[in-house]
Amino acid sequence: MGMDSPASPDTPVPPDSPAAPDPRASPDAPDLGRGVLHPARAAELITVDRLAPDPVVAVFVEYYWLVRWDLHGLPPYEQKVLAHPNVHLVFEAPVARVYGVDRSLFVRRLEGAGHVLGARFRPGAFRALAGHPVSGLADRSVPAAEYFGPGADRFNAEVLGAPGDPAALADAFLRPRLPAPDPVAAEVAAVVDRITRTPDLRRVDELAAELGLTVRRLQRLFAEYVGASPKWVLRRARLHEAAERAGTDGGLDLAALAAELGYADQAHLTRDFTAAVGVSPARYAGSRRTPATPPGSAAARPARSWPRCTRSPGTTAGRPPGTPGAP
Repeated sequence: MGMDSPASPDTPVPPDSPAAPDPRASPDAPDLGRGVLHPARAAELITVDRLAPDPVVAVFVEYYWLVRWDLHGLPPYEQKVLAHPNVHLVFEAPVARVYGVDRSLFVRRLEGAGHVLGARFRPGAFRALAGHPVSGLADRSVPAAEYFGPGADRFNAEVLGAPGDPAALADAFLRPRLPAPDPVAAEVAAVVDRITRTPDLRRVDELAAELGLTVRRLQRLFAEYVGASPKWVLRRARLHEAAERAGTDGGLDLAALAAELGYADQAHLTRDFTAAVGVSPARYAGSRRTPATPPGSAAARPARSWPRCTRSPGTTAGRPPGTPGAP
């Protein structure tokens, strides 16, 4: 690979292409994207759309995501997300913010009614905009004005109140503010894609050898461009696979899944999953049909902040991102 070219010098939450349908999954399982925990509950309360950027912006932005909710008459709801290795620009009240890679469990509290528009940057792509290593944004969010100037706050108010196409509005905001593409960022994105598409890839040294890089060089590239270590990205890909399987496969064999994902045994998978999600995979699987609205309560009303958008990339029309509300 050409990633040994030197990175340019210079701190300040919710994937990926859709996976093929799992034949073992429940036929009525909601498809909210990898990383969204308890998707059946989430689907009762929120709507999520994935919107395509124009070709110029798409060099940097993988897609826009639009989350809408209306919980009037219902208690607040906390959506939990195992975030992906992406930086997000999020237009939300009161100000737009840039979210770095969240390496823990991202939790978004929703109440009342509202909507949020986000831009999910391709792995590595935000480095050229940031002007410093993306690791400085890890586990943090900062006002978008720090990177996009005071126009970010003006645009935030405009896009949250506009009735038109939010993707077209976001394109118009971002297009004149994008720097020249960084070829190293594109190569880093390809490596991240290799990891996320191969959750049984197990070791950083194996990945480095496959790429013709030293482990140390790979670690520096990920700190500079991704904002998380290659070990974290490998681990997170396995946890995404485990959570998706536990949430959709009613007859999941955890011991077999642990072996498939490269864990030494089921106990190691259970410890890793519990540390990240907060519950064991067995308990998570058992909760997959628990409704978000208790019996006898009013059902959540459809969100009505924006007309439903139809602008979606390729064959993924209507498929939501894995990071509703924020990374």
